[in-house]
Amino acid sequence: MPELSRFFGIIIAMYYNDHLPPHFHAKYVGEQASIRIDNGEILEGGLGPRALRLVNEWRVLHSAELLDDWARAQARQPLNKIEPLE
Repeated sequence: MPELSRFFGIIIAMYYNDHLPPHFHAKYVGEQASIRIDNGEILEGGLGPRALRLVNEWRVLHSAELLDDWARAQARQPLNKIEPLE
């Protein structure tokens, strides 16, 4: 699973040729969640409130880049790194 970004101990990644809807995976201290790109809905798993707030803040800032990487992943092309949250 290619890593797209890493910030505050949170790892953001995306699988190649993953199922719809467009989403990414966030991992933090033994927790993980699949999160929709468009609205931040948790599709599977969960994160603590602080980690989820940080991930959603990052998601809003980088939604266009995430959608671009989603399209690239579906086409099995190399994914682009995305700037971390600072």
